[in-house]
Order: sequence, then structure tokens, then C-alpha cells
Amino acid sequence: MKEILIQNAQLVNEGKVFQKDLLIRGEKIEKIEDSIVPSGHEKCIDATGLHLLPGWIDDQVHFREPGLTHKATIASESRAAVAGGITSFIEMPNTQPQTTTQKALEDKLKVAAKDSIANYGFLFGGTNDNLKEIKSFDTRLAAGLKLFLGSSTGNMLVDNEEVLRKIFSSTDLPIAVHCEDESTIRENLAQHIDQYGDDIPIEKHPEIRSEAACYRSSSRAIELAKATGARLHVFHISTAVETALFSNTQPLSEKKITAEVCVHHLWFSEEDYPEKGTLIKWNPAVKKASDREALWKALNEDKIDILATDHAPHTLEEKQNPYTKAPSGGPLVQHAYPALLTAVKQGKTSLEKLVEKACHNPAILFKIQNRGFLRQGYYADLVLVDLQKKNTVAKEDLLYQCGWSPFEGTTFEASIVKTFVNGNLVYNEGEILESALGKKLTFER
Repeated sequence: MKEILIQNAQLVNEGKVFQKDLLIRGEKIEKIEDSIVPSGHEKCIDATGLHLLPGWIDDQVHFREPGLTHKATIASESRAAVAGGITSFIEMPNTQPQTTTQKALEDKLKVAAKDSIANYGFLFGGTNDNLKEIKSFDTRLAAGLKLFLGSSTGNMLVDNEEVLRKIFSSTDLPIAVHCEDESTIRENLAQHIDQYGDDIPIEKHPEIRSEAACYRSSSRAIELAKATGARLHVFHISTAVETALFSNTQPLSEKKITAEVCVHHLWFSEEDYPEKGTLIKWNPAVKKASDREALWKALNEDKIDILATDHAPHTLEEKQNPYTKAPSGGPLVQHAYPALLTAVKQGKTSLEKLVEKACHNPAILFKIQNRGFLRQGYYADLVLVDLQKKNTVAKEDLLYQCGWSPFEGTTFEASIVKTFVNGNLVYNEGEILESALGKKLTFER
């Protein structure tokens, strides 16, 4: 059984930064000690000057397979993910076909088992008419449920209040929700089409998918969760006003209502639309700089529990359409960790807080077994990072199938050096190593 000894690294784990040696044996972390004397059988890595972090568990990605593979595949995007220090992902159900039956879920699992270099899990999708499937599918196969409340780009809108209440009352799984009020958005869009036609200025996007649209939907979802006792997780919070809906009075393990923020809402603001255009068109929209600062504050104060990417690539040709035809979403998994490590260096959060939100908390929230922490006996999903090595994003280095990034030309203040998945070195200083495939995430059920 192979052994890898990482020596002299600064480990970041469970609120502390400390110098230790870490021994990988097979797939797991065998030892974490002040000093581990090599036996002669190990491959030794001198990590002096580097930090060793848990792999990011990204709880919200769209890898587009099946049905939308002209945009991305599980194979391509999982390789971009490990290059960015993301060792596990949870993929969304709005593919073609939608992941709204057990068969569709099983089919996705088969593809991932064959093609994914990262560890993988999937959310089961809810619709207005698949309550029977929600009640009967094998919950050990999915991380949770995904509902589009008020807005959906994949025809998965759940707008039947009776059905919604039944879903909330029918499962103990985490219910992850996209919250934007469709009627508000339609009204705003119609007004802007009347004024501009299809070629609406991209700067108007946060007016169309507005603060009010977000708040109306997320506040209603929270009310319903409180009424039914459901375990609710609100994806990609984008506004200051929504942060008041969440609490920091309980530890995450005891919370019934939790929130997530995504990298793009922490990095960009409406001031970036003139330069980036539709490349930063997301749903929910990137909004004001004051919203961005409020999101950072809520994250640091533990009102927001999870960091994610909402990685959702489209082709550059699709993105270059006029506003009404340009799809929302963009690729992020390769650059999420470098971006947030840069934010750490800028003083926006701490290294310990980043690891808590990106690694520990997704494991706790979704009850993922033996991942998300640097602990003996846990899977060796590890990332070595250099906080002193700058890295400028260049098109030729992109691993996304779509071939573009909203971060092109950006210089990050930190770099991913090595990524280990289940003890296997899969990324090494710019190179993907096809050493092993990832594993299915398992959940405490």
C-alpha cells in the first residue's frame, strides 16, 4: 500500500493553523504528528513554506451531463475542479434528462464512476409532479433535494404551493433551494424589453433579477420551512437584505435553516458589468458593492454557512448573444480556491474561516462521511497551496471545456501546488495526473 509523507506543512483545520507532518497510507490519512520519521517506504514531500488544506467540497455545480455536453462534461469539469483544489462536488439536477427519477440519478452515478477524477455526489430534483419519486427513491444515493422556487432555467420550477408544502413535509433530507420570485422577474423584464428590446444593457440585470425578487422568494421559503420543520438550505445568497433572514445563534449541526454564498457574489459587483458584460451574468445577479460587503460580513459572522461556486458553464458563443438570449452562469471551479485565498490575503476573511465554510461545513450539512477535515482515518482529500506564489489566469491554462473564464487576466495572490483525492496525487504544479478516479460521496443515512 502506497504511503506519502507530507513534511513541515502548515495545516489548516478546525479553526487552527499549525505545523505538522501528515502521513497518507492508501486512501486515508494515517497520522498527523509534530514530526513523523520516515520509514523508507514513503514518498516524502517537503512542504516547508506551504499550507495544507482539506479539499474544497463544492456543494453546487452544474457539470451539464447528460444532455448539455456541448457546454461541459463530468470528465472535463472534474479535472478543472481538482486543478482548483476542489476534491468533491455535488452536482445539480437540471440536466437533460432532469435528475428527477431514481433511474436518472443512477445513470449519472454511473457516468461519474467512469469519468470523474474528483469525488462526486448529486442532488435529486423536485418538480410539481414527482412527489411520488421524492418519497420513494433511495436517499442513500443523493446528497439532498434541489428545488427551484420561483425561478428555474431548466423547466424545474416548483410553483404549486400545495406540492411544495408536501415536499417540505415529506423528507428529512436537506432541501436546497434557488430563490428568486418569478412574477417579479417577469414584470421587471417586460418593462425593460419595452424600453430596450432584446438588447437590454447588461448593467440592468440586477434590476431585472432584483433584490426584491430574491427576498420575496427566500423569505417565503424560510417561512414554509419553519412551518413544516424542513431542513432548508438556501443557495447563493446575493443581497444584504437576505442576510438578516439567517441566524448565528446555533452551531451548524443544530441549524434547520442555512445559507450559502458563492465566489462570484463575493468577488464581483455591478461595477464590473461594463468590463465583463455577460461573462458575469448569473442568476441571482451580481449586485451592488454594498451587497458584496454585507455578504462578507454575514459569512464572517456565521450567518452564512457554506462557500460554493455555482459553476455553470456555457459556450462563449452562447454568452455573446444579446441580453435576453445570453444564458446565465459561468465556469468557476478552477479558480474558486485561488480567489478566496486572495481574499484571505486581502484581509476579507481568515484562512481558518475559509476552510470552515468551504470544507468542514459542507461535510457537516450534508452529513458526508469521513471527508472535509484533516483527521486521522479520514480520506486524504488534500490541497497544498503556496500563499506567496502569484498566479495570473491565462486562457491557455484553462481546463474548462467552454474555454473561457470571467477571471481571465486576474492575478491571484496564491496558487494551488498539489491536489490529492483519496490519497492519490491528481494535480501537480500545473499538470493533471490521471492516477485514479474519484469516489461516490457517502452520507450518514
